[in-house]
Amino acid sequence: MSKIVVISGASAGVGRATAHEFARKGARIAILARDPESLAATRVELEQLGAAAVLDIPTDVADADAVEYAADRVERELGPIDIWVNVAMVTIYAPVHRISPAEFKRSTEVTYLGTVYGTMAALARMRPRNRGHIVQVGSALAYRAIPLQAAYCGAKFAIRGFTDSLRCELIHDKSRVRLTMVQLPAVNTPQFDWAMNKMPKKVEPVPPIYQPEVVARAIYYAAHHKRREIFVGWPAVKAIWANKFIPGLLDRYAAKKAWRGEETDVAAEEDRPNNLFHPVPSKARTRGRFDSEAQDFSKAIWLDLHRTQVLAGVALLTALSLTFSRQRKVDRND
Repeated sequence: MSKIVVISGASAGVGRATAHEFARKGARIAILARDPESLAATRVELEQLGAAAVLDIPTDVADADAVEYAADRVERELGPIDIWVNVAMVTIYAPVHRISPAEFKRSTEVTYLGTVYGTMAALARMRPRNRGHIVQVGSALAYRAIPLQAAYCGAKFAIRGFTDSLRCELIHDKSRVRLTMVQLPAVNTPQFDWAMNKMPKKVEPVPPIYQPEVVARAIYYAAHHKRREIFVGWPAVKAIWANKFIPGLLDRYAAKKAWRGEETDVAAEEDRPNNLFHPVPSKARTRGRFDSEAQDFSKAIWLDLHRTQVLAGVALLTALSLTFSRQRKVDRND
């Protein structure tokens, strides 16, 4: 029987690409996001891609009751939830002193508490059945913060702490509910066109940039394997490991390079709609405006997802090399 999957933030970007990936495998999918129009468009795409069933539920994940209602509806109309993927996020591009308390609160409620509420709703149904898989979509910024995105970085750090704490509890209870966190690099999504931006220039991801489909494949893999964490792309791996050893140096590097690297040379549009408090339906799509720069493939993630086969191949080659070497010595001695 096809899996029953819930994906938050599914109307655009990584969430929409992830829904596409599950649809291609014939899953029954519930998609959550705030805007009914964008959800409806996504539902049509999923049906065309082969999803066994699609349920679109307009949901603000910052509302715990709304998330609980969505989970109840999924179980009533589709059946027991097998996989829950928390993707929904909003961010603000601005130095901390230019962010209002209300803006900071809203970003935290959507990005962090939205993940907490989604996880709690999933757990309430998975724990009694002693099965299920929850995937948290994180970021390299959950380990290595950068300027101009304090609200987002803080939320991703919090998600990592929350997830690690919960994982310990599940291990203690010998639960078969699984948790995996997928840490993202820079991704070509619409967020750079609809996120709240208080900078004088348009914003962009810090290269190298990956297409959302690269991330979607990693999330799909995470939902079907027992992996604690998956890092998507070498940039995420390098940032995370470098921060373990030279955090102070990275602070200074980010102060000089990341600040400038997040801005383009194009002036920001005045009064541009942003999605912090309300959705922007016209910009809800899978990819952003960086197609010409974004990579469709990541060697690092391919190696990570196929590491068993890679290690087996390396072991085989090593064994063959040693055998060949020993045979040559025998031949020389003869």
